[in-house]
Amino acid sequence: MNRKHFLSTFFTLGTAIPFVSKAASFAARDTESSIRPSFLKPGDTIAITSPAGYIKPEELLPAINLLKSWGFIIKLGSTIGKRDNSLGGTDEERSQDFQQLLDDADVKAILCARGGYGFIRIIDQLNFTRFMAHPKWLIGFSDITVLHCHINRNYGIPTIHSKMCNSFPEDWNKADAVQVDTILSLKKLLMGEKMQYSSPPDTANKFGTATGTLIGGNLKTIENLSATKSDIRTAGKILFVEDTGEYLYSIDRMFWNLKRTGKLDALSGLIIGGFKIKPEEDPEEAFGKTLQEIVLEKVKKFKYPVCFNFPVGHQKNNYALACGMKHQLVVNEGGGALHMS
Repeated sequence: MNRKHFLSTFFTLGTAIPFVSKAASFAARDTESSIRPSFLKPGDTIAITSPAGYIKPEELLPAINLLKSWGFIIKLGSTIGKRDNSLGGTDEERSQDFQQLLDDADVKAILCARGGYGFIRIIDQLNFTRFMAHPKWLIGFSDITVLHCHINRNYGIPTIHSKMCNSFPEDWNKADAVQVDTILSLKKLLMGEKMQYSSPPDTANKFGTATGTLIGGNLKTIENLSATKSDIRTAGKILFVEDTGEYLYSIDRMFWNLKRTGKLDALSGLIIGGFKIKPEEDPEEAFGKTLQEIVLEKVKKFKYPVCFNFPVGHQKNNYALACGMKHQLVVNEGGGALHMS
């Protein structure tokens, strides 16, 4: 059969596959789950595990002592104290530990000891069947963005983007107001308080009001998850991003990834958290754009609100956020305000 006859037959039979743009495929809305973890009460169990980087057991003591003072029972995972170079144990040890805690119906929340790197190595080994039957709060940020994105994409169950054990102050009585407030935000969220956050005015802010499911996390990690089973869908949602230790040109590249994969096309709102920018080694090689300019270049044709300097990220003012839950974002002359619906 020659090519002309083949094509004629193919389209005549009505079996041609319609073209779907890459942006449209990423803009497809997820079906959100009605399943949510129960909010905690005193006497509930919080497990601590090391699914990413290694942490010394003694470094957990400030977090353990404070969580106990809130009335929670603490269960330590088997990876605590284990080490495989920079990781909190081998891939097998970390996946088995996290799986055991996922499957334990008595555990009401899992707090990751720290971030660093490592969750991407075990995410595909985890089975979330029992987690779906007995959902619990999964807590962490930075590298734990892998987990937040995977859960949101595949199961729609809320998770908590928050400081981890290595961010708890050694002496609670000597902690400053921001440290206290951000750590207490985790307690409030775990115990079911309606959360509200604010950010200062920024001349680059785009004013407006948005309502949608809150998703996001570490920008580099989100970029690395593109086109995987953990890739997020963003249509109709409020996306927040943060990062640390990246050059401006690298941040620009990551925002181009968001744009080219369609993740910026149909947002309800965009939140820019803390970005610790790595200084250029050679001034003559300076990128020449600010963070605000990088972002606004990518979203200039969109009308949704954009909020800069939001208190989330690799910084002291890193508040606990409920990923996968409805929020309202308001950006005006007074800055930004985010409220749980």
